[in-house]
Amino acid sequence: MCPFLVAGQWGQCIGEKCGSGGVQTRTIWCVHTEGWTTHYSHCQHIDKPERQQDCFKVCDWHQNLFEWEVSDWGRCVLVPFFFNKLNLRTTECITAQHGIQGRKVNCVRTLNRTTVTARICEFFSPKPPAEQACLIPCPQDCVVSDFTSWSRCSKTCGAGLQHRTRYVLATPLYGGTTCPNLTDTRSCFSTVHCPIGESEYQYSLKVGAWSHCRLLHHKDALVTDRTTLDSNTSSENNTITLHKEAQHPFRQHQQQSLSHRHPMSWELEVGYRTRQVSCTRSDGKSSMLSLCTKDNYPLTFQTCVMPKDCQMSDWSLWSPCSKTCRSTDLSPGYRLRSRIMTHIPIGGGKQCPALEEKEACNIIGDLLPKCPRFVWKTTDWGECRILPLLSQWDRRLGNISILCGGGIQSRRTYCVQVSDESAAHNRKEVSRPVNARLCTGEDPPPAVQNCSIPCQHLCLLSQWSPWGPCVYENCKEPQGKKGFKKRRREVLWESSSPPETCPHLIEFIPCDNPACSLWKVQEEASCIPNKSYCGPGTVALNVSCVSAEGEDVHIAHCPDDPPPKEVACEVACPADCVVGSWSLWSLCSHSCASKSAEGRQSRTRTVLAIPGKEGKNCPAASALEEWRVCNDHPCMVFYWEASAWGPCIEDASMNINGSNFWNGTHSCAMGVQFRDVSCMKMNVGPVQSKRCSDSARPENIQPCLLPCEKDCIVTPFSEWSACPSACMPGSCCAQQHCHHTVFIQMLANGGQECPDTLYEERECESLPVCPVYRWRTHKWNSCKLVQDSVQRRLHGPGEACGNGVETRGVSCVEESGESANMTECLQCRVACKDDCTLTAWSKFSECSGCGNFRSHKRSLTGRSKNKMHCLNEELYPLEETETCPCDEFLSQPFGNWSACILPDPSAPSQQGWFDQREIKQCGQGLRYRAVACIDLQGHLVNPTLCTESGYMVEFCHIPCPLDCKLSDWSPWSSCSASCGSGLKIRSKWLREKAFNGGRPCPRLDLKNQVYEAVRCHNECSQYEWRTEPWSICTINTVDDQLGCEEGVQSRKIRLVSRLGPYSVEESLCDHEETPSTAQVCFLVCPGDCVTTSWGLWSNCPLQCDQGTTRNRSRHILRLPASENSSCPELVQSEPCILNSTCFTYQYRVSDWSTCHLSEHAICGWGLRFRLLDCIRSDGGIVESQKCEQFGLINEWRLSESCMVDCPVSCILSDWSPWADCSHTCGSKGQHVRTRRILQEAHEEGRPCSNQLSQTKPCPIRPCYTWILSDWSPCSVEAAKCGEGIHGRNLTCVVHGGDWPKSSPQPVKGELCGDELRQQLKQEMEQPCFVPCPGDCHLTVWSSWSSCQLTCLEGRSFETTGRQARSRAVIIQVMENQESCPNQIFETRPCKGIKWRTGGWSNNEREVWCQRSDGVNVTGNGVCGCEKGYTEVMTMHGFLDYCTRTPGVDNNKKADVKTNSGRLKPGPSQAQDLFREWTLRPVGQGTEMEIIFTTQPAWLNVLLTLKLPL
Repeated sequence: MCPFLVAGQWGQCIGEKCGSGGVQTRTIWCVHTEGWTTHYSHCQHIDKPERQQDCFKVCDWHQNLFEWEVSDWGRCVLVPFFFNKLNLRTTECITAQHGIQGRKVNCVRTLNRTTVTARICEFFSPKPPAEQACLIPCPQDCVVSDFTSWSRCSKTCGAGLQHRTRYVLATPLYGGTTCPNLTDTRSCFSTVHCPIGESEYQYSLKVGAWSHCRLLHHKDALVTDRTTLDSNTSSENNTITLHKEAQHPFRQHQQQSLSHRHPMSWELEVGYRTRQVSCTRSDGKSSMLSLCTKDNYPLTFQTCVMPKDCQMSDWSLWSPCSKTCRSTDLSPGYRLRSRIMTHIPIGGGKQCPALEEKEACNIIGDLLPKCPRFVWKTTDWGECRILPLLSQWDRRLGNISILCGGGIQSRRTYCVQVSDESAAHNRKEVSRPVNARLCTGEDPPPAVQNCSIPCQHLCLLSQWSPWGPCVYENCKEPQGKKGFKKRRREVLWESSSPPETCPHLIEFIPCDNPACSLWKVQEEASCIPNKSYCGPGTVALNVSCVSAEGEDVHIAHCPDDPPPKEVACEVACPADCVVGSWSLWSLCSHSCASKSAEGRQSRTRTVLAIPGKEGKNCPAASALEEWRVCNDHPCMVFYWEASAWGPCIEDASMNINGSNFWNGTHSCAMGVQFRDVSCMKMNVGPVQSKRCSDSARPENIQPCLLPCEKDCIVTPFSEWSACPSACMPGSCCAQQHCHHTVFIQMLANGGQECPDTLYEERECESLPVCPVYRWRTHKWNSCKLVQDSVQRRLHGPGEACGNGVETRGVSCVEESGESANMTECLQCRVACKDDCTLTAWSKFSECSGCGNFRSHKRSLTGRSKNKMHCLNEELYPLEETETCPCDEFLSQPFGNWSACILPDPSAPSQQGWFDQREIKQCGQGLRYRAVACIDLQGHLVNPTLCTESGYMVEFCHIPCPLDCKLSDWSPWSSCSASCGSGLKIRSKWLREKAFNGGRPCPRLDLKNQVYEAVRCHNECSQYEWRTEPWSICTINTVDDQLGCEEGVQSRKIRLVSRLGPYSVEESLCDHEETPSTAQVCFLVCPGDCVTTSWGLWSNCPLQCDQGTTRNRSRHILRLPASENSSCPELVQSEPCILNSTCFTYQYRVSDWSTCHLSEHAICGWGLRFRLLDCIRSDGGIVESQKCEQFGLINEWRLSESCMVDCPVSCILSDWSPWADCSHTCGSKGQHVRTRRILQEAHEEGRPCSNQLSQTKPCPIRPCYTWILSDWSPCSVEAAKCGEGIHGRNLTCVVHGGDWPKSSPQPVKGELCGDELRQQLKQEMEQPCFVPCPGDCHLTVWSSWSSCQLTCLEGRSFETTGRQARSRAVIIQVMENQESCPNQIFETRPCKGIKWRTGGWSNNEREVWCQRSDGVNVTGNGVCGCEKGYTEVMTMHGFLDYCTRTPGVDNNKKADVKTNSGRLKPGPSQAQDLFREWTLRPVGQGTEMEIIFTTQPAWLNVLLTLKLPL
C-alpha cells in the first residue's frame, strides 16, 4: 500500500503592503496507510500540492469592505445514528429524530457582493457556523377520514357499480406512509332485468377545455383585430377608481408620479381560442363524432380577449415606524408601504398581488428614546364648602353663611406627560395637559377631600377662685393706698380653631389699704393660768409674715408692728360659768357692698356650765353672738377684654430675610398684628384703664408671618385637537378644533391675575373637497368575429356570423371632467341568416305616479317577423315593465326608547376655576327612539329622508331624589341622676323617608326616632341644710333647784342651694340626712368637770382593715371642785367596720360622650366629655372632695377633641362625550357615554347612582352588502359532458344590520360601491367538469381540513401549519379503469392558533387563544396534550390540564406548555440526548463528527459521516 500526500492549513498572508501581492505557505507531509507519517520525498510527486501561493494581505481598514454573508438554514436531514445505520423510521422515535442542517457562509465584498477568500473575513471575526444540529419530528403517516356511505348503483337494471370515498385529513410528513386509496368500488346488481335494447351503448358529445387565447400569426390580421383606446390625458386621477385612495396618506404623491410613469394607452387585443370535441360511448370508449353531432356541429372556436396581467405602480416609501420609543415590552414596531393598480387584469390575466406590505422595524430599539410616561397631576384645592354636605331640608335654613366645621373641597385632575425623570422637582411642575386616556394605567388621585371652616373659638373654663386679699398693683414698688382684689379661673379646654382670645380669666376689685404681705397669727397651746389652776392667764401665739400668695416671707415685708406673741386668757374656776368656743363665721350675706347694703356674717357660742354661788356669771345673751362686716368691697368688678387679632400687616423693621413655615404655610416676610385691649366694668362697658390692674393687661401687638403672594398659575395650552387630515366632503361644513388650559393655582395676597381666556376654538385649515368620481362609458366598437382564415381552416367556408367580442372605453371621471382609463369588453353576436333580429329597446315611458309602472318596447325586424321561433315572446320578449322610482317614504319607530337624557352643562368644565359642582341629576330631559325609514318597496333607506335627525324625540322627566327628613331636635331632658353622673336625652322623629336615591336616614328605632344622649352631672352637695344656732339649753326646774343637768334645746333648719342663698324644697335632699331640730343638752352643774364637745373621729385606714379602730377626743375646760369628782373620758375609740364606721372611696369614670360640635357645625372637629364620680364603698355617690381627702389622684382626662365624619354625598364626573356609533349601519348601533365616581358616598351622604353609562340608539342607516351567490351547476356549452365553467354572482342587498335575521333585499348595485372592484377581489368563474357516462373521473375537491401543526414535547415545532384537501377517483365502468387518473391531494399553509377577543366592558375584555379546531388554549403555540394523554377543559372551554388516557402505557408526564398547566413538563429522554451531543468539523474535507458527552459507555462512540459543505 502506497503512502499519500497530505497538505496542512495555509499560513498567514505575509506582504509589505496591504492588498494583493502577499505570499502564504503550508506544510506538506507524507502519510502511510497504517497511519504513521514520513518525509514527503517518500511519496510520489506527480500530484504533489503547492506549498506556496499568492494571497491578499488584510489590514484593519479593510474591515468595512468585507463581511460575512450567510444564507438561510437548509432543510434538516437525518444523520446515521449508530454504526452508520440509517433509521428513517424507528420504533424508538418518541417525539423527534436527530438531524443536521447547513447553510452557505461566504466572505463577500460589501460593494458588489462578490465572493472572496474566507481568510479575509476571518481576520476580523470568526466564521459563522455552517452546520448545526436540528430535530426532525417523527414520521407522520397520512391520515384519512372514514368512508362515506355507498353510492347508488350506477344502473337501475342489470349489473352496475357502487363507490364510496374518503378524503385526506393530514398529508404524510417526514417519511411517513403515503395515503391509501381514497376510493372503494364494488359491483352491484339489480333484480330488475333490463329491457331489450337497453343494454346497447349510449353516446355523449364531450367537449374539452378552451385553449389559451392566441393571436393570428398574420401581421395584418394582428393589426385589424386590435382595438386600441388611446387617451393622452395626464390626469392624476387616472388610477383612482381601481384603488383605495383614502386609506393611505402616501397615495397623493403616488398618483402625481404615476401619471408620468404610466402613459394612458391601453391596448385591448382580440384573439381566438379553440377546443376539442369528441364522442364518448357509455363504456368509456371513444366513437365517431358523427354518432353524437348529427346535424348540429358544436362550436370549436370563438373570439376572446388576450390576457392582460394586473399592472401595479411602484411601491411607495415606507411609512414611519409605529414604534418610535423604547418601552418595557420588547415587541417590535411595524411599517407599511403600498402600491396601487394601474391596470386591472383582463381576459384571465394574473390577478393583482398584495397592495400593502408590512414589516417589522425597530426590533431591538436600544437606540430609541425612552417612551414618555404619563402621570396624573392635580390643581390646588378649591375653597372649603359646607353647602354640599347639607340635605335638601337643611339648605332651606335661614343663614347658611354662618355654617362652620367640617366641609369638603375639590380639585381637578389632569394628565400630563413626564418629560424628564431626572429633572429636579423643587418647584411646582407645570406641564401641558394631554388626553386623560393616556393615564388610564393608574388610578387618578382623589379629587375631593375633607376640610374645615373654623368655628367660633370655644373655651371650657373652670369655676372662679375666691377673691384674694387686697394687694398693691406692684408689690415690688408699692405706691398709694389703692390696690386690687383678684380672682382667677383656668382654661380647661379650648377648640382647635385658630387661636383667638378666650373670655377673660382674671377679674379685679379696687380696694383700699392694700398690703402685699400680712401678719398671720396662730395659737400654739392652751391657756396657762398665771396663778393656781384657774383664773387669768396667757396663751402663746405663733406670729408670721405671709405674702398674698400664702408663702412665708421676712417680717420686714409686713406693715406696722407685729402682733403680740401672747394674749390674755382665762381658765374657768369650778364655780365659774363656762362658755364654749366660737363657731365658724357664717356665709356673708352679700357678695359685695353697695350704697344700700353691705355684707354681714355672724358667729355664736353657747353656755356649757352654769356658775355657782361665788363664781363668775355667764355673759349676757347678746355677748353669745358676734357680727362683722364682710365683702365690704364695692360691687364693681373690672376685667381686661381683648378683641380678636387683626390682619397681619407688613412691617419692614421686622423683616426676617428668609422663609419660615408656620403651620405649613410658606412665608416671605415678618409682619405685625394688633388687637384692642380695654378695661371693662362688669355689666357696664369700657372704663378707664387705671381701673384694671396694669400688670395683668394682655398684649395688644405681636409679630406674625406674612404669607407670600401667590400668582395665578395655569398650564400651557393643550395641543390643538386633531383636524381632518384627508379631504372634506363636499356638503360638510367647516371643521373646528380647540385647545384648553387648566388652573393650577389661584391668585392670593395680591398675586398676578389669571388670564381671561382658558378655552379657544378656531377653524381648521381649509382642505380640498373630496373628489367625486363616476363612470363614463364610450360607444361600443363593432363586433369582432374569429377571422375568416381561422374559420376556413377549422370548418371550411361559411357565413360570417355568430358570437364575437365588442369593446368600448370606460373612463372614471371626476367632476372636473378629467378621466382615468379603463376598457371593457362584451360578448356580442353578428346575426346569422337564421337568427332573430330585433330593434333596440325604446326609452321607458313616463311615470304617472309613485308606485305605478313604466315600460319600454322593441320589435322584430326583417324576416324575423315571419319566423315562428322568433314569435315566441318567452324567448324574445317585446315589452318590459318596471316599477317607477318613488320619492315617498314611510317612517317606522324601531326599538325601545332610550333612558331619559339630561342636557349637557352649558359651560365647558375647562372654563373658570375648577369647582366640583353638583351635577344635575334630575329634571326635564329628552329621550330618543330610532326611526327606520322605508321606501314603498320595503327597502331600508337613509333616515334623513324621513326625519332630520333620524330619531323620535320627546320630553321626559327624571324625578329628583328626596332626602330623608327628620324633625328638629327636641329639648334636652333633665339629668337622670340628681346626684352624680347621669344622662340627658333628646330626639328627632321621621317626617319623610328618602326617595329615589336621596340621602338615607340614620338608623331609627322601632318608633322611627333617633336619639342623642349626653352625659350630665349633678353635684351631690349642691343643696345643703342651713342650721341656726341652738337655743339656750332649757331645763325644767322645780322650785329653787339648780338649772343644770339634762335639758332640751332646739334650732331652726332650712334647705338652701349652694349656688345662691335661697331655700328649696326639702324633698330634694335625703330625709335620712336631715339635721335634727331638737336635742338633749346638758348644763354642767357648778363644781362639776366641764369638757369641750367631742372632736371629729380620726380616719380609719384606707382599706378599713379588720381590727383597727378610730378615735375622737375632747379636753377639759373646767376642773371639778372636789377631788373626789372626776372628769369624763377624754378619748373614745370604736372599731373600724366597713360601710358602717369606715368607708372606702374610689373614682369611677363614665364612658365618653358623643362628639359635641359647634352650634353651627354639622361635622368636623368637636369635643367629647366623660364624667368622674367619687363612689363610696356602699355604692353611694359623694362629693369629689371625699376622694381628694383620702389622697386619691385624678389621672383621667375628662375632655378631648374628636371628629364627626362628614356626610359626603357621592360626586360624579361630567359625562364623557358621546362615543361613535358601535355599528356603522343597521339597527343595533348605540352611542355610549360614561362617567366615573370621583367621591364615594360617606356616612349619610347621598349614594352614587347606578347609572355610570348611558346609551342612546344610533340612527338606523341601511346596511348595503355584496352577497356572493353559491357556485352555479357546471355548465358545458353545446355538449352533454366535458369541460365547462360554473360561476357565481354578486348581488347588492340592503338589510337592517342583524342579517341573517333580517332578510336581505336586493337593491341597485351602486349603493354597495364599485361592482367591478368587488369582482376583482373574488373568483367569479371556475373551470369544472361534467363526467360523461362511463368516464373515470375525479371527485370535486374536499373541504380543507383543520389546521395541523407538528408538535414536539407539547409545543409547536413550527409557526405555520398545513391544511389538506383531496380528490378521489370515481370508476363508472370497470373496463375503463386503466384510463383513470391518479387520486390527488394538496396542502396550503395556515395559522394553527389565533388570538380571540371578547367585547369591551369597563375598559376590560377577555383575550384567549384558539386552535384551528375551535379548542380554546391558554398559551402561545400550544398544540394540546401529547399522545397518551387526554385534554381536560374548563367550563369556559379553556385547556385546564392533561390526564393519562386509560389503557395507554406512558411513563412520561403530561407535557402541555401552558401557563396554567397543573402538571409541569419534565425533560424527556430525547431532550436529554439532544442537549448532550454537538457537531464539529473534522479535518479539511467534508467530514464532521458527532461527539456525545453523556457518561454511559454505549454512547461513547465517534461517528464520522461524509456531508457536502
